[in-house]
Amino acid sequence: MNVSCRKAILAGFLFAGLTTAVIALTATRLQTAFTTVGTTRPFQYPWRLTTPDQMAQLTAWLGYSFHNLSAWLVIWLARRQQPSFSDRFNRYNWSMITIHILFAALHLLQTHLWYDGLARDVPEITALGSVALMLMVVLILENPRRGILLGWRAPFSRRLVGVVKEYHGYLFTWALTYTFWYHPTEDTPGHLLGFFYILLLIWQSALLFHRAHLNRWWKLTLEVLVLPHGALVAYYQQNQMWPMFAFGFGAMFFLTQMYGLPLRTLTRRLAWASFLLLALATYGWRADSWQSGLFDMAAELPRIPFLEYTVVLILFVLFAIVDRIWTTKSDPAASAVP
Repeated sequence: MNVSCRKAILAGFLFAGLTTAVIALTATRLQTAFTTVGTTRPFQYPWRLTTPDQMAQLTAWLGYSFHNLSAWLVIWLARRQQPSFSDRFNRYNWSMITIHILFAALHLLQTHLWYDGLARDVPEITALGSVALMLMVVLILENPRRGILLGWRAPFSRRLVGVVKEYHGYLFTWALTYTFWYHPTEDTPGHLLGFFYILLLIWQSALLFHRAHLNRWWKLTLEVLVLPHGALVAYYQQNQMWPMFAFGFGAMFFLTQMYGLPLRTLTRRLAWASFLLLALATYGWRADSWQSGLFDMAAELPRIPFLEYTVVLILFVLFAIVDRIWTTKSDPAASAVP
């Protein structure tokens, strides 16, 4: 990694760290200024005003919409010009950085004036699902380089990979800005961890056509940070399934992400053995017996990998169907029986 890439990535950590710090330092007044519904029942987002406020809803949706559309405009303009990847920030990088800083400040202000984010109108699963979908699409995007399962490269069509490469910026930007504006800028551990992670991912969008955007160590960091985020948020919420997030996302690293690194076969095997032993020890420690711990591990650990691979398969099938229909409509002779 050259000096320019290193500085660009460190700037991302600075952006995420400082913004999260400002959120933490200013959030105290929210507890006395607003009354939220709190924890009522599972799958209901607690950080919403007890009484809906139309101005809060309007400003949240306007802030999100303008943030998303502004970033999309920069992506569209950059793709239209197709500049070469460079070690220096170009006007599109500076434009995207300005947009993200401006709307991060506006979201902070909107929370302190009206509090409610998008959570007032849409369920929490949409915020979680948007980022999860982004990480699953990354599996398709990275398949040609590292494979999708134990180094095996899935037979995705070139057209599918090309479409993902061409348009993933729009999907990822929507997922990140939507999730960012979903939550009020609270200072719970879950919120602060989440904002720091989302802001790092948002910074990646600001690196379009910068060489740092392609750095495999930086991209891997963005992928694997979902592990501590998911596990720690579950732990702080006293969710007893935190090992599922820790070892489920850990399994994704050892099943897929590890194969993008220049590691020897022996190193990979030792890493796998260490991971499984740690998982077994953790589940055994939490359970009444080793047999019960082994059963819990077998039930929980595969859930996240199964979900991710299943969604990727569904996306592959859906694309194949749409591509087939599109090809048939554009060239009826292609589907004619000779």
